[in-house]
Amino acid sequence: MSDPAPLLLLDAPYLLYRAFFGLPKSIKGRDGMPVGALLGAVNATLAATAHRPPRAVVACFGQESASYRLALFPAYHAQRDPMPPELRAQFDAAPALCAALGWQPADHSELEADDLLASHAAAEVKAGGRALILTGDRDLYQCAADEVTVLYVRRGAAAPDEVTPAEVERRYGVTAAQVPDLIALRGDPSDGIPGAKGIGEKTAAALLQRHGSLEGALAAGESESPRIAHALAAQREQLLMFRELATLREVSVTSPVDRLTDLRGGAAAARRLGMERLAARLESGDRGGV
Repeated sequence: MSDPAPLLLLDAPYLLYRAFFGLPKSIKGRDGMPVGALLGAVNATLAATAHRPPRAVVACFGQESASYRLALFPAYHAQRDPMPPELRAQFDAAPALCAALGWQPADHSELEADDLLASHAAAEVKAGGRALILTGDRDLYQCAADEVTVLYVRRGAAAPDEVTPAEVERRYGVTAAQVPDLIALRGDPSDGIPGAKGIGEKTAAALLQRHGSLEGALAAGESESPRIAHALAAQREQLLMFRELATLREVSVTSPVDRLTDLRGGAAAARRLGMERLAARLESGDRGGV
């Protein structure tokens, strides 16, 4: 008996940002509106559905910064530049385009897309299914499991890397469940999480290998070198807070019904946006190319 088709989960903000900065700004639709981010995100998703047909697709959106994370740490995401207006317009258009293609948009008033991705993946596993997460954010590695594969979009690569639990351990030297602990210790500049002063990625991984968790490393800190022991003791509360920032929060979500990509519906929506070449491709059933 063959495995059931997986649920494909899209990190919509990442795909839109990646395409916006990776494709020419000259790609425009109706009334001169830039549409490169929409085109790139749709192309990446179509390629993923062609490679491994899913039972359904959920496009996860969300807040730029989860409210509870900002309450814990006001510097969270503070270093990020404001979204360019040309990209904001495409963000606003993306949910309707996804819906026209038969991909369920998912949003949340307080949490980030990452939290929704984790929530949908967990719900799919609990229902006996499998999930694929299409993203370029390594924070999602914590979701890797026997039934969940992270499709990591790497710059310049022809296809996403398939990141399984074994691949997380090969890359980081820790388990998927330990990824938030690793982030807390080594930091994450893209999220504005500084990590422990004086502790880099290799040292952080070694601590987790020896002690199993951030709490274990903090409890056994005196067994480490004086420098590491001091770093752990002096930053204990901050490190626990950093781990909470890095841990994706699960919420109740509605599981989508099985649904094929609607190429004709997507073509009609693309044409309304002035994306004539994409519309023609979708009408012809072509999922590849630009």
